[in-house]
Amino acid sequence: MPDRLHFTESDEANALIATDPMALLVGFVLDQQVTVQKAFSGPLALQQRLGSLDAATLADADLEPVFREKPAIHRFPGAMAQRVHDLAVHVRDRYDGDAARVWTDAADTAQLRANLEALPGFGAMKVKALGAVLAKRYGVAAAQDLVPWHPTLGDVDSPQALADYQAAKRIHKAEWSKAGAPS
Repeated sequence: MPDRLHFTESDEANALIATDPMALLVGFVLDQQVTVQKAFSGPLALQQRLGSLDAATLADADLEPVFREKPAIHRFPGAMAQRVHDLAVHVRDRYDGDAARVWTDAADTAQLRANLEALPGFGAMKVKALGAVLAKRYGVAAAQDLVPWHPTLGDVDSPQALADYQAAKRIHKAEWSKAGAPS
């Protein structure tokens, strides 16, 4: 397990998402319509405001006011509060609150893909991105076949690598837009 993932400018946030599987999943849920840095800073803000990031705490809390507190955790606080709540309920009820079991319980790639696809707020792109992080940063063998050909957060191992990834992602999205392909 890495001691930090370099997805934000905050060393504390980077350490949290690397060492707390629930924080990592929450960061991925929030990684939509905001920068990577903002999304993956969200778990630390939630932990600071609620005192805990465990699935039961998140599932039982009224998250919308927590998300709306200034500065807001996400640009869409209501929708993202609901998504994080749904994720927490899923992890609490399906994995007894142990978020790491999403991948540690998977015997093979097919089961891991099914586990990730079942997470609220996880579509195909998030499955690939989280799969790449699990394969490249955590050494999860079942995730190897989920890694796409293009750069992902799994390639980010330093602040410079994050900048390089974001530049490559902008180019990739522009090329897809020109080709008329769904992004």
